Amino acid sequence: MKEQLIPVLLGADLNCYNVARAFHEAYGVVSYAFGRYAISATKYSRIIRFTAVPQMDDEEVLLKTLTDFADAHPDAKLILFACTDDYAAMMMRLKDKLPRYIAPCPPAHLLDSLSKKAEFYEICEKYGIPYPKTAVMSEPAKSDALTAETLGFPYPIVVKPSSSVAYWKHPFDGMKKVYIADTADEAERILAEIYGAGYNDKMILQEFIPGGDAHMRVLTAFSDKNGKVRAMCLGHTMIEEHTPKGLGNHAAIVTEPVTNLPFYDKIRLMLEDLGYTGFSNFDIKFTGLEDDFRIFEINLRQGRSNFYVTASGINIARLATEVYESDGNECVFGEKPHFWHLVPRSVAYTYTEDGELVKTARTLQKSGEDTSSLLYKPDLRWNPMRFICVMEILRRQKKKFKKYYPKNV
Repeated sequence: MKEQLIPVLLGADLNCYNVARAFHEAYGVVSYAFGRYAISATKYSRIIRFTAVPQMDDEEVLLKTLTDFADAHPDAKLILFACTDDYAAMMMRLKDKLPRYIAPCPPAHLLDSLSKKAEFYEICEKYGIPYPKTAVMSEPAKSDALTAETLGFPYPIVVKPSSSVAYWKHPFDGMKKVYIADTADEAERILAEIYGAGYNDKMILQEFIPGGDAHMRVLTAFSDKNGKVRAMCLGHTMIEEHTPKGLGNHAAIVTEPVTNLPFYDKIRLMLEDLGYTGFSNFDIKFTGLEDDFRIFEINLRQGRSNFYVTASGINIARLATEVYESDGNECVFGEKPHFWHLVPRSVAYTYTEDGELVKTARTLQKSGEDTSSLLYKPDLRWNPMRFICVMEILRRQKKKFKKYYPKNV
């Protein structure tokens, strides 16, 4: 009798849907998802069975939920995916208490050194991986301590939390994912507001790298249980979301050869030296100078836009199910160009500032190398509520870009 495969996903957002779609495409299976509340990205889906668990952000509740699910499916092969930073951190800490699950995630001892940007930059320094000029703050500061001369780089600057997990636990009005400060006084105000809300970790003040969304790159890597990097896929960002809490989320990507990134081999070496396992996701920016890229952060999970990897030919569900527990040294690189998008094509074509990238995307569309995460026919066919929900998501994307995109095009 063939073993039943059940993907178990922590979350309900686009990341969750992308993973569920990868499993459905690869194996024809339905995924089970658990989260605090339902989100439109996964509502009315036939490929996901979602259960709301209001206290799912409590580790004991999460552990009991997953243990009970495993007990109810004693003969199944369970693959566990975390789809947010918070769930990823809990998954790492609880992995040893979940022996029934295949959990492709990093070991718990890497959590603090990699999930916090300040500590991650120290590791980048060791491996010669370039990152923007950075100052680290541990408490609020007055403007005279935040001058360009003191920081070592000019304004405007980027201000962001070192720990995203801790940051989102202390909400306040006007909260943003990333801040841009034009003056020292503005940087002082941002720091005071964030620390005043209860955040108590380090803050990152960073040089602003010029260039729009099309200067961004996203790299996804996958390491097996032995710490060997077995897959790498590079995406060239066309546009990102620009809502206050969604700033930096990829909205459209064209895949490129990994070798276009000059320090990809240093990232591979770093991951293997650290004994990293599971998915890793890197945000990177091109400065505009030849071969000059700077790394911003690592996500200790597959990225929210992970379907760009699956659509380009490296199905992430197969990596977790067939590669994670295997032995080998070979690494598969995403070499096939593909145009992935969350937003309608018209939005990607309208707001992408790089005309050549738009031409590439149009060519890929004409050749059939074009995928929208939410426009999945098996989930839309004869499913009117899902169809209406997806159409509304896409309509709102048009509205969001019209409202929030920083310049008129």
